[in-house]
Amino acid sequence: RIPRVRGGGTHRSGQGAFGNMCRGGHMFAPLKVYRRWHRKVNVAQKRYAIASAIAASGVPSLVQARGHTISAVNEVPLVIANKVEQLTKTSEAVSLLKNLGVWADIERVYGANSIRSGKGKMRDRKYKKKAGPVIVYNSNGGVKEAFRNIPGVSVVSVHNLNILKLAPGGHVGRLIIWSEDAFAALDGIYGTSEAGSSKKGFNLPLPKMTVTDFSRIVESESVVKAHKAKKVSAVTSYKIKRNPLKNQAAMAKLNPYARIHKKLVRLAATRKATKA
Repeated sequence: RIPRVRGGGTHRSGQGAFGNMCRGGHMFAPLKVYRRWHRKVNVAQKRYAIASAIAASGVPSLVQARGHTISAVNEVPLVIANKVEQLTKTSEAVSLLKNLGVWADIERVYGANSIRSGKGKMRDRKYKKKAGPVIVYNSNGGVKEAFRNIPGVSVVSVHNLNILKLAPGGHVGRLIIWSEDAFAALDGIYGTSEAGSSKKGFNLPLPKMTVTDFSRIVESESVVKAHKAKKVSAVTSYKIKRNPLKNQAAMAKLNPYARIHKKLVRLAATRKATKA
């Protein structure tokens, strides 16, 4: 049953209303604002992810694989003096980035604005831009205000690191510029292989292998000599299984009399045909 518009005196009266099949009616299963927007993640997993992202940011190949331009950067991870925390002007921040050789990565952000696909264009997210370097500081003496207006640059505190800033889109290897105090504070926050962490119940994940190039280990002379030679199989090919009901040669192997029987049946059929 479809409800009708009440009253009279207009064409609208008596028409169907409210149903999703009605003109001017409601839509089926409308989107609600009380959806499950967030996902709960264990605190230990978050800390593990942040520690992994920090470790990946110190590998130049992973930083380049993520798309950053670091050909002019002297070293990765990039640790600079604490004076960066006292910068207050954007012009000073720009000159610092140029001196560090990071400005090429900012230019990559400038030239890579693209329009977002999908409905995000309607929701104040029309343009997408690349992620540039992230500045990690220990104490804010104006560094947030100095860098915040440069496209693609993020500024975070070492005491409040965010996995979304260190690995945007789930891709590790973001270019991180550390202040000297911020880099020194990492050992106290996350611990080392010898000392514990200030985070309760968290221990820094230890590597399972000292050398991660597994193929180089397996193919090394010492390992090859200690193992047996590769066993070469005597069977080079497998016979195809033939159906004896369809293949005469296979039937002859199973039943040598089959050919004679087939010939006799054929002769008997021809004799019968000639007599008729």
